[in-house]
Amino acid sequence: MSGMRARDPGEVFGPRMTLFADMLSVGLATALVCLPVVTAPAALSTACAVLRGAGEGQPATAGRYFAALRRRLRAGDLGAGAVALAGSLLFLADLALAGAGLPGAPLFAVVAAGIGAIALVVGLRACARPESLTDWPAAVREAARDAVRDVGGSALVLLAVATAALCAWMLVPLAFLVPGPLALALTAVHVRLTAREPLG
Repeated sequence: MSGMRARDPGEVFGPRMTLFADMLSVGLATALVCLPVVTAPAALSTACAVLRGAGEGQPATAGRYFAALRRRLRAGDLGAGAVALAGSLLFLADLALAGAGLPGAPLFAVVAAGIGAIALVVGLRACARPESLTDWPAAVREAARDAVRDVGGSALVLLAVATAALCAWMLVPLAFLVPGPLALALTAVHVRLTAREPLG
């Protein structure tokens, strides 16, 4: 995304502001597609792909987002959504058990929170990988490797999630806009990692 053109004379908004507006429109489209819940991984993966294309000169618009989503939505995407939903429900059930005052509950809560954070990072980093467009298992495997070898990037992913959650908590209508900045953050973390990798 560093190859953006400079603002032309007389142009009110520069390319970065255009990308910001496009990101918000893609985020709004992503929020709508996420409403059935099981479509969330495919929705976020498509948003990352569209925003990644912006760095290659392709338009990052809601129209391109829906076109890309129609081309790729398949049973595997819904399966990934079902797995993510089941994992989230299991995590919430574990936290509820920990809050019920069972013996060893504080330690159990810490361990469950740690496992949940790792799963969240891997899942989100998988959405940012190009493999997620066609092969979720491969995307998850590569994302797990990325999470281990790029701890700083994983911390940035958690920070992006915390910021998105805080924005949505402070002002509920913002929940419909946070998928855009979250997808942009995930894409930036992935681009940052690939830029550091040696060629070949």
